[in-house]
Amino acid sequence: MKINNIDGEVVKDNETYILKDNTSLNNFVISSTTLHAGKSTKGHSHAGKEEVYMIMSGSGKMDLDDKTILIESGDMVLIEDGVFHRVHNLGEVDLYMVCIFDGERENVYKS
Repeated sequence: MKINNIDGEVVKDNETYILKDNTSLNNFVISSTTLHAGKSTKGHSHAGKEEVYMIMSGSGKMDLDDKTILIESGDMVLIEDGVFHRVHNLGEVDLYMVCIFDGERENVYKS
């Protein structure tokens, strides 16, 4: 099964991005972000959580602590426990990414 949009409840919707939280699974937090062209997240880190970001469409770069990597559709980024991460959409179209991590849904949306 190919999933292009995980859907879910809109958590934030502003000029920078649309963030949705999908609650269909009990043990994983799955969220999606549509990062608008030319925009960047504020960035954040999660103590005690590892994350996986899957870039579904678009391109840009991601800051991981003091390192910056290029990202594009099809990339998967493993984010280690506590690592600060920030995403920049360098393109002229929206960047769509899905984030997955294990744990409870506390207030993790700080970006």
